[in-house]
Order: sequence, then structure tokens, then C-alpha cells
Amino acid sequence: MMFLENLRLAFSSLMANKMRAVLTMLGIIIGISAVIAIITVGNSLSASVTDSMSSLGANNVNIYLDYKEVEDEVTEEGYIFKPDDPTKARITEEDLISKDMIKELCATYPDEIYAVALERQVGTGEVTVGKETAKVNMIGANVGDFVSNNIEMTAGRFFTEQEMSDGRMLAIVSKKFVDSVYDGVIDDAVGENVNVYIGDKFYPVTIVGVYTKEESTMTTMLVGSSGKTTDMYIPLVASEKIAHSDRYQGFSVVTTAGVNADEFAKKAKSFFKTYYRNNKSLYVDAMSLKTVVEYLDKTMGSITSAISIVACIALLVGGIGVMNIMLVSITERTREIGTRKALGAPNSAIRMQFIIEAAVICIVGGIIGIILGVAAGCGLAAALGTPATPSVGSIILSLTCSMAIGIFFGYYPANKAAKMDPIEALRYE
Repeated sequence: MMFLENLRLAFSSLMANKMRAVLTMLGIIIGISAVIAIITVGNSLSASVTDSMSSLGANNVNIYLDYKEVEDEVTEEGYIFKPDDPTKARITEEDLISKDMIKELCATYPDEIYAVALERQVGTGEVTVGKETAKVNMIGANVGDFVSNNIEMTAGRFFTEQEMSDGRMLAIVSKKFVDSVYDGVIDDAVGENVNVYIGDKFYPVTIVGVYTKEESTMTTMLVGSSGKTTDMYIPLVASEKIAHSDRYQGFSVVTTAGVNADEFAKKAKSFFKTYYRNNKSLYVDAMSLKTVVEYLDKTMGSITSAISIVACIALLVGGIGVMNIMLVSITERTREIGTRKALGAPNSAIRMQFIIEAAVICIVGGIIGIILGVAAGCGLAAALGTPATPSVGSIILSLTCSMAIGIFFGYYPANKAAKMDPIEALRYE
């Protein structure tokens, strides 16, 4: 009964000083809403990154050249010196991974490798058909690249083995490209000859197929593609002829279903050690897509936590504001406190009255902050093109923190009120 009476008194006090109550809550509202919004966006981005990366294939293993770490060397005289930084060494053609190495890898692990994805960037250019122009990123690719990236043919066909080995100038374009320059009519695109202008050079190609590739907004952000630029695929050998090279800095392996991608990554790394044992600057590293996803998820979580800590400072400021306003309120209500104590109210009742009042201020501010935070988080997630995933745990935690802040910062003013001398309080003007 006493608790309900204190609750009624707390709300009466808030309604009597509406503007002051709102200003007092402002720090709590800003802090809670910022934390909720940040966690909501962070969770949404993490989920989107995980889904986007996983859609590329849980069995994918990326194999690539990396620089060796160098350790300090000690001379016979005991002098310590740092060797040359390997990252400053220029990567030569001989340093790159050759096709023969890749073939040997496939021969060594035939039951564990489903496909090898190789691709080579030719460049970004433009294709003009009539009055329409589209930007394309020309890429040389093999069959494994389409498998690795889950690219599906919508119309036409893929390159034949003969066309791949001959390196004919054929192209597979995206549905987006067809929509841009052929008004979406696929039949008008397949079989057409177009020129791709890259810098001061042009490459005549014949379109033989149209593909579709689902890309989330997060994938687009990670890859960095934007606008109307789409990928145009040509046979891998054709891109090698243009680049005058058949060696690569990296490639991907799609492991057979049931194969542990992390374990295969270790095997691939060990396999290439024999080829690069004498290379002073480079070695071949391997990482499964699962590891990449876990790393990204951990990084996003760390960033979200760091920003949330900064936002929590607003809660601390809000708590100090609550303490300040409660001290002012107690000073204003000195005669009221004196009257209650003179009528027999114990110190615990006075203390509880003002603790509940401080808690009510923080809880109401916390509820408003949660509503605003969820709304802001959902809005920001929608702007980024990712589904909003508010955290129920963070909402409950925020409400609990609001209550704790009210009790913690309200205790000192409440205790000060409880210890007032009733005679001095009644004399207060």
C-alpha cells in the first residue's frame, strides 16, 4: 500500500513540473535511444553480412598470396637488426600462383575439390548500343567461378570447352545490362556483337548468354559496386591473352559436400609451402568462408559494443541530471518533508518516497528512449537495405539500467531528505 502511495506521489510531482521532468529525462532518453538504435543497426548489419557471405557458399575456401612476417635477426656479435620489409618487395610474374600449381592441387585432393574458381579483371568500360550506354566490368572467368558465386544462366548458354580453351571473345552479360541497353528484351541481346571500350582500347565481343545474380545491399557495399555498372564475363583464356599472363594472386576452391572447409584450408596452405619455401617475401595463405564470416561478425560486434559504450556516457550524464534535479526538488519540498516527519513518518518512508520518484523519472525516460531507439534503428536499417533486427535482450537490459540509474542516483538525495531534522525543516522558508 505504501509503495502505491509513493508511486502516486511520484507521478503527481512529475505532472506538477512537466517541463522540468522532460528536461531531466532527456539525458536518459538520448542515452537509451542511442544504445538501442546502435545495437539494432549493428545486429542488422551483422545478420546481412553473414547471410550475404554464406550465400556465396559455405564450402568456399579462398587461397591467396600474402606477405611473410619477418622477425628481428641477431648477428654473431649479438647485434639485433630488422631485415627488409617484405611488403616493399615488388611481386613479379614468377611469384604468382601458376595454373600448374593449381592443377597439382586438384590432383592431390581430387575427392575434396568440387570446383576451382579463377577470374581475372580486365577493366571497367562502356558498351554503347544505339543511344543507350551501359558501364560494364569485364572479367575473365571459368566454370568454377560461376559455381563459386552462385551465378545462374537466364538465357542463352555458357561457353563451350572449345571456346574456353581457344579464348574466343564471347560474353555473358547480366539481366541488368539487358534492361539498360535492350529494354529488357533478352532475345535482342543474345547473339549480338558489341564493342567494349576500356580506356583507349576496345574489345569486340559476341553476347552468348544472360545471367542473374542475387545481390543484397550489404554485398554491394562490400564489393563496392554501384550505379549501373554490371559484370560482363568472358572466357578466362581470353582475359589471359589480354593481360599476357596465366598466373594469379589468388583463387577460390569449392570443396565437395561434407568436406570440412577449415581443414581443407590448412591442407592447401601446407601444399603450397613447398613452392614458396625459398621465397623471402611471399607465401600462400588459405581461409575458409566460414572463418571470414566469423571474423566479420566478431568485428561488427566489437564496433557495435565500442559505440554503445560511448552512447552509455549519455546515460551517466542523465543519471547525474536526475540526482541534481532530485536535490532541487528536496530543497523545494523541505517543509513537506518536515511535516511528514513531524506526523511520524520514519526515515525509511521518506527515503523510499524519493527513490521511487527518481526511479519513475528514469523508467519513463527509458520507455520513451526504447520507443525512439527502436524506431531510429529500424529506419536506419531500412535506409541501408537490411532487415531490422531489434534485440529483445538489449531492450530489457536498457529498461533495467534505467531503473538501476534511478535507484543509484536517487539514493543520495533521498537519504539526505530522510536525515533532515523535522524542526529545522518546518522552519525552512
